[in-house]
Amino acid sequence: MIPYGRQQISQEDIDAVVEVLSSDFLTQGPKVPEFEQALSTYSGARYALATNSATSALHIACCSLEVGKGDIVWTSPITFVASANCALYCGASVDFVDIDPSTYNMCPEALRVKLEQASSQAKLPKVVVVIHMCGQPCDMKAIWLLSKQYNFKIIEDASHAIGGKYQNQPIGNCKYSDITVFSFHPVKIITTGEGGAALTNSPVLADKMRLLRSHGVTRDPMLMDTPPHGDWYYQQHSLGFNYRITELQGALGLSQLRRVDEWVQKRTQIATRYTELLKDASIITPFQSGESDSSWHLYVIQLKKPSARAMVYEKLKNAGIGVNVHYIPVHTQPYYKKLFSKQIQLPNAEAYYSAALSLPLYPGLTEMEQLFVVNQLKEALQ
Repeated sequence: MIPYGRQQISQEDIDAVVEVLSSDFLTQGPKVPEFEQALSTYSGARYALATNSATSALHIACCSLEVGKGDIVWTSPITFVASANCALYCGASVDFVDIDPSTYNMCPEALRVKLEQASSQAKLPKVVVVIHMCGQPCDMKAIWLLSKQYNFKIIEDASHAIGGKYQNQPIGNCKYSDITVFSFHPVKIITTGEGGAALTNSPVLADKMRLLRSHGVTRDPMLMDTPPHGDWYYQQHSLGFNYRITELQGALGLSQLRRVDEWVQKRTQIATRYTELLKDASIITPFQSGESDSSWHLYVIQLKKPSARAMVYEKLKNAGIGVNVHYIPVHTQPYYKKLFSKQIQLPNAEAYYSAALSLPLYPGLTEMEQLFVVNQLKEALQ
């Protein structure tokens, strides 16, 4: 089976993890801070906080922005459910902004129209969670300008996008957002097994997320309201969570991060070859903005005949090709449908979903395997 995505593990990765296994620290040692510093240096953000998943990072991001009961968070419907669930964890409500049919990202114009309507009804969002779908950055400057006009905070869900660039600057620098979140799940650009990170330029938000990640507990005397009783002393200052990652994960992430640019370059080559090989097929290949460089986490095509998608999917699966569909619109999930008094209409998102198909894309995909995927797809389309 050729999967749609898979991790790349080198001997250097294995050696890095084995070294930790032989050390004094399996958790809360030096490797996680080293990984965080490397993430900060690579992305250009001042602070990076590693977590046990991107979902955890999204949760503490919302908590640090004081999202709570009575607040509203908006996000894209074309994402994994975690991008919306993080607001519900905090007691807030969620709403959705339709996508741009070309980029599959949140449409700035749809956002502007929805903000105008919400402003007249006094129902503006406290936070907007934007998704860099497939690794292609959103139009962050346009969304940031709207945030200044309508006074909302921005979380970039860049789970797909480490290694990508927007306006020739690395994703994760938080120039146009308050917090950026990365994912290190095995099918993402780099992996820590499971894991994620929250990045910010705000020392206040960084301190809040650091506490929230580890039970709300601190050993820093500067944060205590009384002098410590001794080296053993700690204080709990908020109701936090156990969202830490292990030293094993930190070591793996640090090793993987050294090859992120190499892998993104390889992904770009594979995506470019797909586009060339499929230029005459009865599909729509992914659009790429001229002011950004995708990290190419996914290569999503659109079938011109959506009714054929299930048949094409099955034929490719039967041929040993692990195609997938990313994603089922969140607002159509049964859980979310129960949260709204009437059915939400997001036509671009629904049209995208009806025709979307993700083809295999990962650095280890060979030219022969890719050609096999393309030939099987063309045969299925006929």
